Amino acid sequence: MTPLDRKLFRDLWGLKSQALAVASVMACGLAMMIMARSLILSIETARDNYYRDYRFAQVFAQLKRAPMPLREELAKIPGIGTVQTSIAMMVTLDLPDMAEPAMGLIQSLPEHGELQLNRVHLRRGRMLVGPAGHDELLVSEAFAEAHGLQPGDRIAAILYGRKQTFRIAGIVLSPEYVYEALPGVALPDNRSFGVFWMPYKELATATELYGAFNKVELTLAPGASARAVIAAVDRLLEPYGGRGAYARQDHYSHMRLNDEIRTLTVLSIGFPLVFLSVAAFMVSSVMNRQITMQRGQIAVLKACGFSNRQVGWHYLKFALVIVVVGAGLGVLGGIVLGHRLVDMYHVFFRFPALHFLLDSRVVAIATGLSALAAIAGVWGSVRAAVRLPPAQAMRPEPPASYRPSFLERTAFGRRFPASLRMALRNIERRPLRALLTSVALALATGILVVPNAINDGIDYVLNFQWDLIQRHTVMLSLNEPGPPRALADLRSLPGVVRAEPFRAAAVEFRNGSRTRLINVVGLPSDATLDRVLDSRSRRIALPPHGLVISAKLGEVLGVKPGDPLVMRVLEGRRPQLVVPVAEFCDDFAGVTAYLDMAALNRALGEGDRISGAYLTVADGQWREFLRKIKETPKTRSVVIKAAMRASFRQSTEQLIGVIRMIYLVFATVVAFGIVYNSTRIALSESQRELATLRVIGFTQGEVGAVLADELVLLTLAALPVGLLLGSVFAAGIVTSINTEFVRLPLVFTAANYAYAVMVVALASLLSVVLACRYLNRLDLVGVLKAAE
Repeated sequence: MTPLDRKLFRDLWGLKSQALAVASVMACGLAMMIMARSLILSIETARDNYYRDYRFAQVFAQLKRAPMPLREELAKIPGIGTVQTSIAMMVTLDLPDMAEPAMGLIQSLPEHGELQLNRVHLRRGRMLVGPAGHDELLVSEAFAEAHGLQPGDRIAAILYGRKQTFRIAGIVLSPEYVYEALPGVALPDNRSFGVFWMPYKELATATELYGAFNKVELTLAPGASARAVIAAVDRLLEPYGGRGAYARQDHYSHMRLNDEIRTLTVLSIGFPLVFLSVAAFMVSSVMNRQITMQRGQIAVLKACGFSNRQVGWHYLKFALVIVVVGAGLGVLGGIVLGHRLVDMYHVFFRFPALHFLLDSRVVAIATGLSALAAIAGVWGSVRAAVRLPPAQAMRPEPPASYRPSFLERTAFGRRFPASLRMALRNIERRPLRALLTSVALALATGILVVPNAINDGIDYVLNFQWDLIQRHTVMLSLNEPGPPRALADLRSLPGVVRAEPFRAAAVEFRNGSRTRLINVVGLPSDATLDRVLDSRSRRIALPPHGLVISAKLGEVLGVKPGDPLVMRVLEGRRPQLVVPVAEFCDDFAGVTAYLDMAALNRALGEGDRISGAYLTVADGQWREFLRKIKETPKTRSVVIKAAMRASFRQSTEQLIGVIRMIYLVFATVVAFGIVYNSTRIALSESQRELATLRVIGFTQGEVGAVLADELVLLTLAALPVGLLLGSVFAAGIVTSINTEFVRLPLVFTAANYAYAVMVVALASLLSVVLACRYLNRLDLVGVLKAAE
């Protein structure tokens, strides 16, 4: 070990607490980056392997009914590889562990052979093969786990108006339902919705679809254009009630999975960038002070023959050792957190295998970025050190001016206590140091605002989406649109206090090359149970001619209020209309489009029809209402508001909440590190003056008050700036993680700002206490000796 290396480790030991604080901040940033990027690698690898091995289709289409020979016509379309047709039917489930009805999507298995596309992966039990399979079915794993179902258990379903009991043969997964949710509903609820598979003959016979199909899945030939194939498929299926074909990129499960990857990508950049920037700033502060304190040692080293390169490399290694420690802690933290989150992701995204894969490239990149950040932080100080001539470096720094500060010269300032006047003089005579300390404290405050802004956004969504917008208890959808008298039947259900109809129709919105397949919802002009609200929570009255759409849908389609939008209806007479966008509405779960119900019925040309109703049900008759619903064969789906709220809490709030909590812990650690590091730097720069005060008779409390007053003044100056910075950070991150399925509003509460201020205040108090303890242990004679 060279003499310079021994000096390096002695210096590091002397600054161990500050070095550890900087390394901890760096470790937090690296852990976030490594965790997020490794999760992306893990999910993408699992997704790609699953899609390839189980042949996830590339184009999908639903229709009303088509004869089986049409499959041959589909196979002749240029650009199509494999075609698979099947039956898919929504059913109502009667489960003994649920008072409310659950919904199921039953899909058919091929009558001969096995699935060519979207093959299922067997978890437990057995597959349905050959003659076996009468009154048997396969069930998705998410639904089975939610109800504790095992192979051999029985489940009852109302299939085409007739209640039947089936035996569960096996529990499976499908690449089509990695993220399993009720069609048309943005959030999953595995207790209320499941996917099932049963033999084609049995399902077709029960639904009177034998010799026909209502679902198409296909792959593309190499080099084929998805757009051209989809257009040809739509033309062929249109006479059979085609609902519009769509590519894999628009498949609900695939989109939701990609949105999660995009969110992780944002988090892997935004949070680490803030943390590593703070770490670079802290390294710079520590090294600036260290080099200033060691001017004499630098002169001696040069006088003893060490070159500028050797001296410069010595101080760069000081920063790099901190990087190595921070990188080690960050990699370890990223691996631990990654394993924890992979286990949680398996609850929401179902793969045959999802294992944590450490992204070694990111480890190397992250460590390199940390090293670059540290070097960038200390480069200016190191250059100044190596350029300092030995003779000049041996001279002590010129004494600072101790003139009365500006405030002291005022009438009010003369009443300040001695400790406060000294603190003001320190700030005024070292303005750059004071500015940098305030910047550090502002960053400490700002990073604490972001995680709680996310939490406040979640709380706002829970209130806005399920209290202000949705004022009903349950939404019932009919198997087929019915006449207005169907509303009277729904009103007659037990406990129904109020009922309001709605009309829904599958449409394709088009603006230039941008398209979206969604349901447009028609509401009565006086609807109150499912309201349309703007960004200020004000009710929007649906215009007689014009669309009201989600602001997010407007962003996706590239339209604004007043723009025309092509609406192609995908059912009934299938008219194509050009409808103006009247206004944007605010919502946070999925995207929606609204029309006045009378206007929608006129556009469909089918007379006055309803697709279902929003109901308010009295609490005392809730169980009787649910029992009756289970016996109603005309009900296609039942969406209970309380279940959707619980689903949001379980899915979005839990998933985002865990990441938010990790960031909150890291942000708190970083804030304490910044404040402690700033306090120790201030102490090291002023310890000679503070020791002088002790020698001339100031008490320990009075000397500590000088240090505390200075930190209090700088903190008070930094807090408003920090809160503003935090608001900007939060706006950037929250906006970046919003998707079509779930969005969070930007909400800042007094409690959020109070938490940030409280943490910085506590960090300042603790740092002052530790600094005062250090000050009380100083060798006053040794500190006051002039450096020779």
